[in-house]
This record gives sequence, structure tokens and C-alpha cells, in this order.
Amino acid sequence: MTFAGKDTSGSADELIWFREWQEVLERSSLPDALKQVKRRDIFGLLRACKQVKRPVSVGLIRWWLERAGRSAGEQAEERESFTWFYREAKRGNGVKSAAKPFDAPVSAPDAVVPPPAGSYQSRSNLAPPPAGRDDLGATDWEQALIKASRRRGLLWRTEQSYRGWAKRFARFVQPDSPWKADASALDAFLTQLAVVDKVMPSTQKQALNALVFFLQEGLSIEVGKLDFSYAKPSRRVPTVLSRAEITRLMEVMTPPNQFMAELMYGSGLRLMELLRLRVKDVDLERGHLEVHAGKGDKDRMTVFPEKLRAPMEAHLQQLRQLFDQDRAAGLAGVWLPEALARKYPKAGERWQWQWVFPSQKPARDPKGGVCRRHHIMDGTFQNMVRAAADRAGFTKRVTPHVLRHSFATHLLESGTDIRTVQELLGHAKLETTQIYLHVMQKPGLGVRSPLDVD
Repeated sequence: MTFAGKDTSGSADELIWFREWQEVLERSSLPDALKQVKRRDIFGLLRACKQVKRPVSVGLIRWWLERAGRSAGEQAEERESFTWFYREAKRGNGVKSAAKPFDAPVSAPDAVVPPPAGSYQSRSNLAPPPAGRDDLGATDWEQALIKASRRRGLLWRTEQSYRGWAKRFARFVQPDSPWKADASALDAFLTQLAVVDKVMPSTQKQALNALVFFLQEGLSIEVGKLDFSYAKPSRRVPTVLSRAEITRLMEVMTPPNQFMAELMYGSGLRLMELLRLRVKDVDLERGHLEVHAGKGDKDRMTVFPEKLRAPMEAHLQQLRQLFDQDRAAGLAGVWLPEALARKYPKAGERWQWQWVFPSQKPARDPKGGVCRRHHIMDGTFQNMVRAAADRAGFTKRVTPHVLRHSFATHLLESGTDIRTVQELLGHAKLETTQIYLHVMQKPGLGVRSPLDVD
């Protein structure tokens, strides 16, 4: 199978399912430069599939290859990348015939924006968004929201979340414009989320915060008192892996991802807390990690596993070499909070502020458009953990956050005081930590099942 030239071998309706392609590519004997090219091309394809809401298939790859605006060299590189992607997927039985014929997307291939040059990772869209200065919104109300969010200095991820809710609200109030919306329209939307869509309370709360900001700060519409139906709170029992399952999961992961997973489990970190660790946050002498601007913009300290001391020292040595290369190449410093960046403009170029888990190559900053080295994207690590769980044969739904759940549960099982666990996890309320009491291997005071009593 090849996508070069006019070759039409292979059915356009063949679907390609190849979740572990990154690991297969990493293990291959291809040169590093060629691996980076293939990553860029495949991530661009996956992003296109997400935007046009079509699964990866032979037909969609051919449709994607037909888009304009690329040089002959770029077209040849993409054909080679997709040929490798198809062949490796087929080798792993990841190519299946679709139940219905391939339906080409209505939008032209040119309408799907390819990932920026030199980038291949992102959060959920699989490629970095356009620079903030070039992304000012498509409508007047969206432009007003963007101006308000940047005037208030909201994080890029927060801005994207608020824009998503604003667009959803705009569809809800059609044919009226959001400029005509009032408290009653917001009440109706939030009630629909709870009653019809049956979202979680946290989702409804996020929508409330986003839309109040949108109306009051962006459109200067006073919301006033709201009266809507609240989403029904539900208590979910977290998924937890046993110690043996943790060992199995780590054994099937590749070394870089294994180290990250071990640190997340050993220190009880949230995913973004892990990815946003900086060199200065690792205190090997005192055996702890400093978590800055965690959930709720709170700082805390947590334990650092003694078992990971030597691997961390080796990791930091390798990281120092990458840091020296970036400085020699004149690359911009890492991202810093805006106030800190204004006060210390060169701090991002200092060793202490570097990411502990940087991306493999620089990418464009989504806000300022500066090319710099960011940390590993959360979606990349999430996919690695899910793929490892599949290889380990788990029937549980395993995500990176399960490692944090397991950290808390195993501490409680070993007799650690629940208040200490609360502090290590950074929970504001003890009730949040108490949920782990329900998934302990021996809940309560060592109560035995009556079936086990002689």
C-alpha cells in the first residue's frame, strides 16, 4: 500500500485504528529527524480527522493529501509518513473495512488548518492553536470575549474553555444574538445542561463561570440574580489499581513515560502538576516536591519517592544538555507567568525555571507566537498511559489520574493519617479525601466479610 502517485491500491473505506503508533515509531530504527517528520505529518492528519469529525481511513488520507498550499517536498514527506502509518497499522491488525462507504467531508481540504511548522503536539486538538495575536475571533461577540479575557490576563486554556461555552450558548439562543441575552436565557441554558443533558455539577459550574464572565465582562450585560435547576450531585467511587497492578502497568511502559508515571504515582500529583514541574521544584536533598499554582491556584509540598532519586538525577543531567543546546541556539526562554515575566524578562532562560518534562522540539507559543520549548502535552501522556493499560490487559478504565487515586488509597491502607493524605493531595476539604476510604482493600477498622468468618 502506498499513497504516492496515482496508486489506488487499498479500499478508500478501510478504517485505520492505530493508537500506539507513537510508541511503534519511537522503537523503530528510523533516524530521529525522520521520526520527527512522521510525527508532525501524522498529528496533522489526526487533527484534520478531529476537525471534520471523520475516522482515520484510506479515503480520508487521500482527501487530506489533495489539499493545496504545500511544496512538492512536503507532499512527498506526507505520502511517505502515511504509507508508514498504514503499513504498521495493518501489521498490527489495525486496518478494518468500514460498514458504510467513505463519505468525504463537505469542507474543502484547504479549510482544515494544518499544524504550524515545527510542531506536532497539543492538548486535545493534537496541534498547537494559532498565535493569540492571529486568533481574534470570528464574530463580534467572540472578539469582545477575547479582549476581556486577555485584558484580565486569563490563561490560554481558560480562554479556550470560555470561548467554547460562549459558542455553545450562542447556538442555544439562536436566532437571537448573545448581545440580546439576559439572565433568563442563561437560566434556561444552565437548566438544560442539568435536566436534559444531565451533566455533572462541575461541568455546570464551569459553564456558569464562563458565561457570567462572557456576559458581564465581555458584553457588559449585567446578569443579576439567577434561578436555574442545579445538576444533581453524585458521588463516584474512584478507580484504583492494586500495588501489583501498578507494577504491571509500569513494566509495560517505555522508560521516559514509565519515569513520569512512577513520579505521578509516587508523589500523588495531578496530571498538569506533573507536566508543569520545573527544575527548581525538585528538592532531592530534602526529599520533596513543590507544587506551585495547583488546583485553585494553591501551592503545596508533597513527598518525593526515594526510589526515584537516582533516575531523577540522571534525567536532570540529560535535561541540562538539552538546556545548553537551546541556549546556544538562541531559543527563547520557557513560558513564565505574565507578572513574573515582566519583572524578570530573562528568568525563562535560567536553568532553575526549565520544565522537568520538556517537549522533544520547540513549538510556537499560542499566545505570543514566540517559538520556545514547552512541556510535554497532556494528551500525549494520557494516550501513553491508556495504551500501556491495554497492553497490561486491564479491564478497568485507566487514566493518569488513576495513579493519583492509587497513591491516596495505598497511603491510607498503610496506616497514614487521613489529614496527612489530605495535605499531600492538596484537598481543601477532608470530605474529598474521605472518598478513598470506600475503596481501601480493608475499609473501616479491618472489618471482615461474614463469608470469611469461621
